[in-house]
Amino acid sequence: MADPILETRKLTKRFGALAANEDVSIDLRSNEIHAIIGPNGAGKSTLIKQICGGLKPDSGDVLISGETVTAHNTQQRSARGLGRTFQISALAMQDSVLENAVLGVIGRLGKRLSLFSNALKNSEFVEPALKALEQAGLEKQLDYKASELSHGERRQLELAIALTLSPKAFIMDEPMAGLGAGGTKQMTEVLSELRFQAPILLVEHDMDAVFALADRISVLVYGRVIACGTVDEIRNDPAVREAYLGNAA
Repeated sequence: MADPILETRKLTKRFGALAANEDVSIDLRSNEIHAIIGPNGAGKSTLIKQICGGLKPDSGDVLISGETVTAHNTQQRSARGLGRTFQISALAMQDSVLENAVLGVIGRLGKRLSLFSNALKNSEFVEPALKALEQAGLEKQLDYKASELSHGERRQLELAIALTLSPKAFIMDEPMAGLGAGGTKQMTEVLSELRFQAPILLVEHDMDAVFALADRISVLVYGRVIACGTVDEIRNDPAVREAYLGNAA
């Protein structure tokens, strides 16, 4: 079996007497979607912050492609190939959809933002931006300002920007939040194909989406992983049903 693209080893984070995460070990493999589920207060957000570099663990390690990055900050982890989407939006709201995607390309290439005034005339920037926007389903909204997009379309734009960074792995924090049935269906279709470009660590409360997408599911309860397995294994795990799924199983 190939080495994981992303891995945590016994991550532990305490806030006073509260163990938000305790000995959390998970991994993300090529071409898969690994979902993290659990009730509110289970420690999912704390885990994601530690993986992405926004919060330092008390103990344990984070690895990207076998390299320990525990001491690296968010920007350094992004440079190593970690792409996070659907956190607090950082879109340039008065810029167009295409301009937002081009900014992502400029960042990936390490170019100066002073080049942006002529960027839309440069195929080195525009072509990968257009490809990412098409993959995210926004090829018809290129000239819209980000502020003019619907909530679901902004989510798609965030995804397109992440795609311009050519990540080794995606961290996706509740991509279905706030989407209607149509938006959820479209996002599910996009993510189902996206896993083959870069695997996805998915935090999501929409269990229909989780069951439709996930190759593996890890269940976090009171800061600990109580189960990890396939959709069928998690559905039928008595401890998981009692702690979280209930009728959703």
